[in-house]
Amino acid sequence: RHVHGADRAHARPPDLAVRHHGQADLGRLGRRRRLPRGRRRPHRHRAGAGRRGDQPRAARPRRRAAQPVHGAAGGRVPGPHRAPRRRGPLGARRVRVRRRSDDEEFYGGADGYGDEPIPIAKPVTDYDVVIDALSPGSIANVHQISRRMVDAGFGRECAEAYAAARRGFVDESVARLGVRPRTAEEVHASPWEELEFDIARWIPAFNMVFRILIPSERRLCDRVFDGLAPFGDLAFIAAVRTQALQLISFGDAISSSSRSPERLFRVVDMYEAVRDILPDLDPVFSDPYSAALRAEVSAVCNTLGSSIKGIFMELENLIRRDPARVATPGGGIHPITRYVMNYLRAACGSRQTLEEVMEGDLGAGGRASAAVDPDRPTSSLAVHIAWIMDVLHKNLDTKSKIYRDPSLACIFLMNNGKYIIQKVNDSELGVLLGDDWIKQLSTRVRRWSMDYQRSTWGKVTTVLQIGGSGVGALPAKAMLQKLRMFNTYFEEIYAVQSEWVIADDQLRMDVRAAVEDSVMPAYAALIARLKSAPETGRDLYIKYTPEDVEAHIHHLFEGAAK
Repeated sequence: RHVHGADRAHARPPDLAVRHHGQADLGRLGRRRRLPRGRRRPHRHRAGAGRRGDQPRAARPRRRAAQPVHGAAGGRVPGPHRAPRRRGPLGARRVRVRRRSDDEEFYGGADGYGDEPIPIAKPVTDYDVVIDALSPGSIANVHQISRRMVDAGFGRECAEAYAAARRGFVDESVARLGVRPRTAEEVHASPWEELEFDIARWIPAFNMVFRILIPSERRLCDRVFDGLAPFGDLAFIAAVRTQALQLISFGDAISSSSRSPERLFRVVDMYEAVRDILPDLDPVFSDPYSAALRAEVSAVCNTLGSSIKGIFMELENLIRRDPARVATPGGGIHPITRYVMNYLRAACGSRQTLEEVMEGDLGAGGRASAAVDPDRPTSSLAVHIAWIMDVLHKNLDTKSKIYRDPSLACIFLMNNGKYIIQKVNDSELGVLLGDDWIKQLSTRVRRWSMDYQRSTWGKVTTVLQIGGSGVGALPAKAMLQKLRMFNTYFEEIYAVQSEWVIADDQLRMDVRAAVEDSVMPAYAALIARLKSAPETGRDLYIKYTPEDVEAHIHHLFEGAAK
């Protein structure tokens, strides 16, 4: 039946009433409402005799509104809202997302304004797609209008009107990707945690816009203004310039902001995103009017590359400025050593990109001039990392002077040197720095070990020297004095150095073995001479047997475990 007045707003087909408002609405739809005096109830048609125009307006079938289409990496392919039927062809927002190889004839009707549901594209797994924002029939109509306006001398006005209509679609599509416009001042004042979130949105949005949206607008503009150059080029650049520059300006703001080392990895991601699309932009921005926008994209790629270089320079300055105030307990691995080595290992995950930036091979065209081989130890990246390692070694040498005990300073240098060697061997840093560099550092670690042996155990081995037997041999009283001195030295060393740390198991075993080789033979010889001497053989008191000394040596350098 017909529904008048306020009831029209609540009228729904029964199935919709059940779905949206429950059983209560069914009762309301079934009741007869008392009409005011003078009002007649509408005529009721027989079943099946009604026309479509006789149906309540709200009960007519509704067309489904287009939904946003989600793309790869969290981005969304730009999709339209539902537009009124009476809008002209340029305002129509019926969008078809498809592969570039799909058949051109997708739409069923000549104008594409049937009541069939608007198709929704599947999630995007790559960027080899185009957006058909207008049907072929609409494109033909707009092309005829454009040709007539150009023939009448209104080509520029036609391009401006077209650009204004398409600009709204482009703006809305970019807004759906979650990227909001931000000034350089806002970017510079924002905390890095917030900027990381913005960059994570910016990268997929940049790919969506420059790989899908802008090429699709170029394709549509070429079809609408086919044979009407240069007005098509003017209309295209006017439609996409604003949003393209908005994305580019964010990249510029990031590259000119703080160059703290922790920002390297996100900036590398941005650089790679921009660099990878540059070759694909040549056919899109091939006309003179859009060449400036192509140059802007290339420029932001170069500024991001400069920012990467600046971050490496800031890493060097960070190492130099790290103060030598507090010594690491037990001569362990310094935090700056852990930070730098783990940082460089992670950076080598983008080795090819970093080498490209360091070499400066990205020319005006925005692409590397030749394939870069970062495996050679003389590459720019390898030289730069070797320089950073040299700065780190100088900083560690300065920090070792904080220790008053020279032996502990040697332990500190050994720990940090061995840690560096491990990190280099277990990563691509070994390829960059080369075998010769690793051998040189290993030689320095062995030299520090020998310095430790001399400074700590040199006086002990001197005390244990008893000379040969026979004429000129030491008397038993002198040997007893040497034994007491050894006990004193050994107890002092053990009390202190059992709290020291050697982090690497193999290095700790090697140092202990070297101590045993220098101490145990001399100490065993002293004990044997004392036992064989007539003056002391019966009343000899030995505080530490050779087995006790060896056991104590095996407990040195376990400060961390204790």
